Amino acid sequence: MARTTVEAPEMERAKSPLRAVRSRLSRPMPDDGVWGWLGPLLVGAVAAVLRLVELGRPNRIIFDETYYAKDAFSQTEFGYARKFVDDADEMIIDGNLDVFTDEPSFVVHPPAGKFLIGQGIRLLGMEPTGWRLATALAGVVTVILLARAGRRLLRSTLLGCTAALFLAVDGMAIATSRTAILDGLLAMFIVAAFACLLVDRDRSRTALAEWARRRTAGGLPFGDGPLIGWRPWRLAAGISLGLACATKWSGVYVLAAFGLMTVLWEISARRAVGVRSPAVNTLLRDGPVAFVTIVGSALVTYVLTWWGWIFSDNGWGRNWAADRPASGIGGLVPDWLRSLWYYHSEIWNFHNGLTEEHTYESKAWTWLFLGRPVSFDYQGLEQGEQGCETARCSQEVLALGNPILWWGSCAALVVCLLYWFLRRDWRAGAILAGVAATWVPWLFYPDRTTFAFYAVAIVPFLALASAYALGLIIGKPSDSAQRKAIGIALAGGFVLIVIVVAAWFYPLHVDEVIPYDDWRKRMWFDNWI
Repeated sequence: MARTTVEAPEMERAKSPLRAVRSRLSRPMPDDGVWGWLGPLLVGAVAAVLRLVELGRPNRIIFDETYYAKDAFSQTEFGYARKFVDDADEMIIDGNLDVFTDEPSFVVHPPAGKFLIGQGIRLLGMEPTGWRLATALAGVVTVILLARAGRRLLRSTLLGCTAALFLAVDGMAIATSRTAILDGLLAMFIVAAFACLLVDRDRSRTALAEWARRRTAGGLPFGDGPLIGWRPWRLAAGISLGLACATKWSGVYVLAAFGLMTVLWEISARRAVGVRSPAVNTLLRDGPVAFVTIVGSALVTYVLTWWGWIFSDNGWGRNWAADRPASGIGGLVPDWLRSLWYYHSEIWNFHNGLTEEHTYESKAWTWLFLGRPVSFDYQGLEQGEQGCETARCSQEVLALGNPILWWGSCAALVVCLLYWFLRRDWRAGAILAGVAATWVPWLFYPDRTTFAFYAVAIVPFLALASAYALGLIIGKPSDSAQRKAIGIALAGGFVLIVIVVAAWFYPLHVDEVIPYDDWRKRMWFDNWI
């Protein structure tokens, strides 16, 4: 009996650190009830208004829509892209859709993004609203996803919705959402994968804490830790990353970065509960499962998106292998797979050899400070033309990020870097991982022709960085009332300025007719023209 009395305090002391570990592993989500969904949906409604109203303006094919809209239409009709006749753009606007030849076309991006664009065409027809519908809806979905991801990352519905609001009103995000190009769709899949991995992180850590509790209660050693095999949110992230890669190949960098990020999270969790050799343990036990779950599902998803080309008999390069029979072990590889490999080698050669000069090209190091935005369309008008009421007017679709948000985000990224490096704040590290995956790889291609609108995939993480920094400015619940009041005023002032500047630039993103002098006032730098 005495022995039990002596051991009871020892057991309590053993449980106390376990409770602390559990608290660190799975911090509670905000307890705000319906606002956890209502807030993101309200911000999504703002994004919808900014992206869907007058979506058919301008009533013509602009910028790279000349490729993606027609390829999407062809893919919808035939399962693969075909070449189009001369003056196809004008014929389509006039309602004549007989614009394709019987010859296949070599396209340099995978099919997933064009498949989605094609569904808008299928629903609303081969006209501007139809081919822009998918990218506009993707922009809205991305905003809602970011609100939910930000809420989970920062444990604050307010900060999550603030990040989503920044994305909703950002000019580059608006312009790319209202144009049938692939980058906004890529951003949606990336944010979806990020959100899924955040859910997986929370759920796997909760499971790990429960495992530690059971082992402690039973007096069992921790040993090598558990193997959590079924992780559906990690699988969903892999599928999303596969769709990202199947939209643009730059998604593969995100796949690598996010895969590494989730492994580092796992090492951290196993170290927190006291598992022996957490790094080796993670690599040997969770590593293979993580690789199959994320990379395996991404690869299968990617290949499946080529189904239209695989089952065609006239897609570009589809019969390459049939005309070149393999010998030896190569004969075991299906012809369609060898032909697909050849197609991909040609795409690779194209992208690596793309060095043609372009008026709006810019190097990646200039993107974050908005060195050279891209004009998707510009029309100079005289008085009386298309509602122009002054001597001269301008009408433009300009992919220009919100200057206050982007420049503020550059400072916020420095804050994230400091908090990640000095305080090991995993939230700052996750934001930096998103920026690194969507921006840093482009820095290694200084000779390739690149454009600033590629950075639309970075915007969600810039928005999260700003929201993270604003959270630090607002302060902790334990801070004094005066400290919190000052922080709220500063943070609210920044948000207000971002919104005012967004309203000021909005006409430039949606092709509104404005006086030339008003347009010129918005060109803060000559490089923006």
